[in-house]
Amino acid sequence: MEEGKVLWVPDEKRKKASQMARYMDWLARERGLSFAGYPDLWEWSVAHLEAFWESVWDYFGVKGEKGPGPYLTSRKMPGARWFPGALLNYAQEALRRGPDEDPALLYKGEDASLSSLTYRELKEQVAAFRKGLEELGVKAGDRVAAYLPNRPEAVIGLLATASLGAIWSSCSPDFGARSVLDRFGQIEPTVLLAVEGYSYGGRRHDRREVVRELKEALPSLQALVVVGEKTLTGDRIYAFADVLSWGRGGELTFYPAEFSHPLWILYSSGTTGLPKPIVQGHGGIVLEHLKALSFHSDVGPGHRFFWYTTTGWMMWNYLVGALLVGGTAILYDGSPAYPDLGALFRLAEETKMNTFGTSAPYIHTLWKEGYEPRRRFDLSSLQALGSTGAPLSPEGFAYVYEKISPDLWLASISGGTDVCTAFLLGSPLLPVYAGELQCRALGAKVEAFNEEGQPVVEEVGELVLTEPLPSMPLYFWNDPEGKRYREAYFDTFPGIWRHGDWVKITRRGTAIIYGRSDATINRHGVRMGTAEFYSVVEGMPWVA
Repeated sequence: MEEGKVLWVPDEKRKKASQMARYMDWLARERGLSFAGYPDLWEWSVAHLEAFWESVWDYFGVKGEKGPGPYLTSRKMPGARWFPGALLNYAQEALRRGPDEDPALLYKGEDASLSSLTYRELKEQVAAFRKGLEELGVKAGDRVAAYLPNRPEAVIGLLATASLGAIWSSCSPDFGARSVLDRFGQIEPTVLLAVEGYSYGGRRHDRREVVRELKEALPSLQALVVVGEKTLTGDRIYAFADVLSWGRGGELTFYPAEFSHPLWILYSSGTTGLPKPIVQGHGGIVLEHLKALSFHSDVGPGHRFFWYTTTGWMMWNYLVGALLVGGTAILYDGSPAYPDLGALFRLAEETKMNTFGTSAPYIHTLWKEGYEPRRRFDLSSLQALGSTGAPLSPEGFAYVYEKISPDLWLASISGGTDVCTAFLLGSPLLPVYAGELQCRALGAKVEAFNEEGQPVVEEVGELVLTEPLPSMPLYFWNDPEGKRYREAYFDTFPGIWRHGDWVKITRRGTAIIYGRSDATINRHGVRMGTAEFYSVVEGMPWVA
């Protein structure tokens, strides 16, 4: 497949009905701003950062106090300060846009039938678990950690924690004890939510010994809350259902968090030392996910949004973000290839999924196996397919249109745990070109820098952000002087965020990712990134 070939063009009806088009109509009506198309809108959003992000707050009617402004007191990186004086709460935003009787969550495990939780039921359970956490001694600023699969109790735990002003952090139960302690040991959680086991690939995996080890090795713990079947006994070990019952009928209230009040801690591994504990705030995540999920993913009330992920990857937090715009988040706990490669497409058919999010390696696997979902499943509800985690090859793009659906918005995206979003996203207003990411995200001043630190077009360079983004880390946990934070992003180009990817920005505003710039071979002056090796290796039928 030739890179850059046009594979799909949205029709006018679809463009006009999109969330992005509605936002542009609002800008024209409420702000007197008209744009010829997406490129002009993007240019305005990065040239007028304060006006753009204020417009996101106003367009969605964020609950809380915006403050008197200015809404960006400094553009300096690191150190940009957004919305000083603002008060809001992530959980309040996540629970207020979906109609009460709409499903907030659809959930399926490998060994379970499909279940659902409406927005009303989710609010009731969040209120009850919030009260339970208070009974366990959790208060604003405390850390609540989770060793959980991708299931509703994890979402309930996150929202209850955020509603209290406490700080959430999660790991997937396929992590071993050492990996979990490398993360949670740094943040000293007050409460740990955990499962005694999980199912994957048709096998049950017992994690009781790991959970016991975590409880003993985390002296800060005041309580262990076991989700699902509970056989573990001991001091201050409770069943999730019991903690939930303590707060039944409790009132759902929300801690008035400052814009930069910590919401959650994610982890990104460096080349040396412990994983970086990345702290992100209520305000930055709310505004970023409202923008990304609505404008760039076209999610709104009634939209069924899925991404295959575990709770140990930032895409889980992004998936939960569908609630912020009133959509339905579809949770799946299990292997994407059990009992066969059709597992996720069976889920798509059963849930009437609108957006199917996955990884490039998964699409490449389907392509290599010659799997044809469109012949096996009813995918008539599917409107969009998202891909991330690694560069998607032009052949991967072609496979989607040939074997999944010829009329599908394919959005290959790229970003990072560091900002819990993507810098390069999809747009429902733009064509899809083979091997290319559709656009730079609104409000994200993404450029490619050459070795002299100059922006280049149609050349491969370092992916940088030359202006701040609200969801950039507030700081790293236990990094009071900000040394690790500066070293991670700002040492190469002072005052400029260097992300660590090779990227080419094309003249038409699309982008091509060539893999990590810190994992590149330079042979006779020619840089070869991971994406180029993927494309060779993935094409070999004997490589699994």
